[in-house]
Amino acid sequence: MFLFGASDVLELSLAALLVLMALVARPWVEPVARRLAPKTAWCMLLLALLPIVLRLALLPHHEVPTPDVYDEFGHLLVADTLLHFRLANPPHPLHQFFETFFVLQTPAYASIYPIGQGLMLAMGRAIFGLPWAGVLLATAVLSALCYWMLRGWTTPQWALAGGVLAVIEFGPLSAWMDSYWGGSLAGVAGCLVFGALPRLRTGGGARYGALLGFGIGLHWLTRPYETIFLVLSVVLFLLPGWRTLAKPVAAAVIVLLPAIALSLAQNEQVTGSWTTLPYMLSSYQYGVPAGFTWQKNPEPHLDLTREQQLQYKMQTSFRSTGPETFKTYLQRLEYRVRFYRFFFLAPLYVALPFFLLRLGELRFLWVAATLLLFALGVNFYPFFEVHYLGALTCLFILVSIAGLDRLRPDVARLIVYLCLAHFAFFYGRAFSDRVSTGRRVAVDQQLAQAPGQQLVFVRYWPQHIFQDEWVYNAADIDRARVVWARDLGASEDQKLIDYFPSRTAWLLEPDAIPPKLTRYRRDTEQPARTPPPPNKSRPLRFEQVK
Repeated sequence: MFLFGASDVLELSLAALLVLMALVARPWVEPVARRLAPKTAWCMLLLALLPIVLRLALLPHHEVPTPDVYDEFGHLLVADTLLHFRLANPPHPLHQFFETFFVLQTPAYASIYPIGQGLMLAMGRAIFGLPWAGVLLATAVLSALCYWMLRGWTTPQWALAGGVLAVIEFGPLSAWMDSYWGGSLAGVAGCLVFGALPRLRTGGGARYGALLGFGIGLHWLTRPYETIFLVLSVVLFLLPGWRTLAKPVAAAVIVLLPAIALSLAQNEQVTGSWTTLPYMLSSYQYGVPAGFTWQKNPEPHLDLTREQQLQYKMQTSFRSTGPETFKTYLQRLEYRVRFYRFFFLAPLYVALPFFLLRLGELRFLWVAATLLLFALGVNFYPFFEVHYLGALTCLFILVSIAGLDRLRPDVARLIVYLCLAHFAFFYGRAFSDRVSTGRRVAVDQQLAQAPGQQLVFVRYWPQHIFQDEWVYNAADIDRARVVWARDLGASEDQKLIDYFPSRTAWLLEPDAIPPKLTRYRRDTEQPARTPPPPNKSRPLRFEQVK
């Protein structure tokens, strides 16, 4: 039987108190908000500053996030590569030591990811010396543009309310702001696209066409596959009045072309082919990422490390054992819909059914069709993350606002105050938490105290969890202060030691608690797997995977 504990009663009491305080402050807050709402520039500035200020205030308790997931390291490699003024890096002569997840070693050393997220991180590092600054800026722009987008769909007051919802949903307490994985940048692209569309319908000129093209291009550089559904939704929206939109559409195409050219250039630099995406080459070489559900599982054409073999098996396990059917497609869709709650605070669930009352309006019917189009499209992935739907962030907020607008004003007002109280409560709790900086930070600090350049051989124990990968390197491996390498046994490791004669060699055993970092000695070796010869294609073997 479920019972409330003392902490639950305390939390509910504090939440009720916050709602009461908000209601008491209503006579002062609402007139100020009403006067501010039509002032577009001031609202956008305020909404951009809010998430940054609120998150920076948490730094004593929640430090700058450290990358942990291998996707994050992939985007950071893109950023570092761009800061070297190139789209790909030359392959390393001893690249077998640097094999890792979602990074190509040949024909170029590069991440498999599109350039968009890495470009944002590179801007943060170039301007502020910190990649995370790019994440903060993207979140700020997303919050401001949500308000701007909503100004094309609803009243200034509701647009401002939507902008505030964007801050509290995707700002200082959101995983998007505390990681390098992405989400906010695709949301920015969606705001530009879905904000330009209604303005074009009401006589907006080439300026909004250019914003439309910029949004599509930015999304292409961030989430290429989902851009297909973004473009389809744009065509569906503009089709009824297409005869009057020649100039805006031309402006959109002109602005879009540089993004396409940059993407093609990245393809050529990384894969050697203008039309082969790095994703596609990775799938051919390593078997990951897995293909779409209607495709056969890709077969790796390189020998894989034990960890890469396990990653390959995990990716293929997302697929159903038999061929894709309509039933398995619907089962996967039904399972994933529950994750859409990421885009809604709990009090907003009350408003969602009332959005259905707006479907009699053609524009809101289009919104529902766009959401359905994306949901059906991304369902062809064998795996799912909420940032795949990042472009729809502002549409999800629009759905909430449109539903609230159909409620009685006092009920809608109460729901908004509940959202604010929800955020205030959990934001206040964050000041009493202290998040661990992680195991990598302690190792990095130990290496930072060592003089000169370092070479770290990573030795995994037999029970190692394969997702906990430690071998990630800078774009320019030879000039990096710390080089991370796989331990391939003393005889093989000596080749890398000879290659880096001026570096201090270390042995890291990350599966120890805490991770054990010691000076490398030949007598500490254990039997290791022999690396495959560079650039030689072989069929995959699973003998070592139990």
